[in-house]
Amino acid sequence: MKEQDSLDILRKIQKKPVSSQRELAEILGFSLGKLNYCLKALQNKGLVKIENFKKKQEKLAYFKYVITPKGVALRLKLTLNFMKRKMKEYDELKKEL
Repeated sequence: MKEQDSLDILRKIQKKPVSSQRELAEILGFSLGKLNYCLKALQNKGLVKIENFKKKQEKLAYFKYVITPKGVALRLKLTLNFMKRKMKEYDELKKEL
C-alpha cells in the first residue's frame, strides 16, 4: 500500500469516523476492493480499529473507524513527509523559473 493512500484514508477517517465502506471508497476515489485491502492492512498494523454496527432505520452496515495512537503518529509522520516533498518540489520549480 502506498504511503499517500494510507495518509488519505487516515485523514478521511478522522473527518468522518462513521461511514460505510462504500461511502468511504467513493469519497477517496478507491474501488471497494482496494479500500477493503487498505483498511485490513491498517488494522493489522494496529493503526485503525474497526467497529461494526447497524443503522436501524436503513438497516445498512456501517463501521466506526477509530485511529489508534500509533495511527495518529503515522498520520503526522506521513503529513510531514508530504509537506517536505511539496516544499522541495516548489524550491526546484522556483529555481527553474
